[in-house]
Amino acid sequence: MRRLLEPKQYTSRAFAARVERARLTPSMGRVGSCYDNAMAESFFATLECELICDRPFQDIDEARFSVLDYIEGFYNPRRRHSALGYLSPDDYERKQVNAPLETVH
Repeated sequence: MRRLLEPKQYTSRAFAARVERARLTPSMGRVGSCYDNAMAESFFATLECELICDRPFQDIDEARFSVLDYIEGFYNPRRRHSALGYLSPDDYERKQVNAPLETVH
């Protein structure tokens, strides 16, 4: 299977120009750093294990709906995450929004 983008393409001038045209802020660590996208890697590994692995989809629309349903129906509101103090993303966000503002002295 041919990969759509090789790792070196993410550091190319053409890719940087495309990111700039899209008015995005790239987020890249140093080459070889295993920590720059650890949370995203963890999410996609969980998604693959809990939803996609060995599951056939009828078409792309069914796959998209299933991923959306997984994220909005389970992953965000109920699944607890160690990186968030064992809160779900929704609970963590609510806690942050309702936390009193710290004053700087």
